[in-house]
Amino acid sequence: MHTEIERKFLVTDSLFKEQAVRTMNIRQGYVGTPSGKGEARVSIRDEKAWVIIKSNDRLSRLEYEIPISKKDAEELLARTCGRIIHKTRYIIPAQSDMLKWEVDEFHGEDEGLIIAEIELPTEDTQFDKPQWLGEEVTQDTTYYNSTLSKTSWKAIRSHVLKLRLGMIGGIHWFVNEI
Repeated sequence: MHTEIERKFLVTDSLFKEQAVRTMNIRQGYVGTPSGKGEARVSIRDEKAWVIIKSNDRLSRLEYEIPISKKDAEELLARTCGRIIHKTRYIIPAQSDMLKWEVDEFHGEDEGLIIAEIELPTEDTQFDKPQWLGEEVTQDTTYYNSTLSKTSWKAIRSHVLKLRLGMIGGIHWFVNEI
């Protein structure tokens, strides 16, 4: 077990793809965690698979990654997970302290959402921000994979558009309802 300290940002354009040193295809789904204190997900990254358990903190989170066979992961995804998230992850070296960016480009009903994450050794670690980096969304659960496991980015965007047009109540209501 280790503590994951991660910051999340929106991505403003596709320039990050030119800097990628590796890509991987990811499929993941969430297994029910009714306590609300954490999340458990099944993740397949290319040919390897894990069960990943995380606490529900925002910036620093406890994290356990337990390797399982791809066959077991496929079965868990099919039988225990609701909505499956599909994305391509791009690994991009950061300019500071041997850090790396992980940029997730979502597919299917989540098309159009691109999130960059950087894992840090401490909460106050300084890092360079590439030109393709947009608004920080670390504290906004709208952009968490666990939210996307309940509703699509397409549905969230539609809701936000209606919100901006003054047609319905707040986004927090929407996110809390899913």
